[in-house]
Amino acid sequence: MSRLGRTPISIPKGVEVKAAKDGTVHFKGPKGNLTVQLPAGLHLKIEDQHAVLEKDEKSSLEGALHGLFRSLVKNSVQGVFEGFEIKLSLVGVGYRANVQGTKLDLQLGFSHPTAIDIPKSIQVAVEKGVSISIKGVDKKEVGQFAASVRGMKPPEPYKGKGIRYENEYVRKKEGKAAKGKA
Repeated sequence: MSRLGRTPISIPKGVEVKAAKDGTVHFKGPKGNLTVQLPAGLHLKIEDQHAVLEKDEKSSLEGALHGLFRSLVKNSVQGVFEGFEIKLSLVGVGYRANVQGTKLDLQLGFSHPTAIDIPKSIQVAVEKGVSISIKGVDKKEVGQFAASVRGMKPPEPYKGKGIRYENEYVRKKEGKAAKGKA
């Protein structure tokens, strides 16, 4: 049995968790609703303000899956209560972003327009044209959208220009000029 999988998950006030017989778990909170489908062999036991993910003794489910689904349930509780946020920053002369309806318009020095469709469950805000804030209920969706935005122009190692996460450190390389000085 997984050590992480056995630890109880605290359910804050205002969050409603319902476990169905077929293994679906529904989460409802102030930020929205989520659903997680548990595999056969796992079931959620709810007591007071705590939830525990229990594994059937007969099932051949591995401990890693037990811990994984415990983390998915914990992230869902946190998502419907507080939500998740990832901040990106654009570094480079002339790099800027703008939200136009349901699209995020990025100007990254390319000759072609770069616009990304924003999923319905995610809110995107741009501050000062160079700081992008991505918020949502589902941690996976927020992270995937942030990664796809960053993938449009990842930071390059010589000048550090590109899209980076807010606290990301980009290790810079020495250029050709450093080679001749040795």
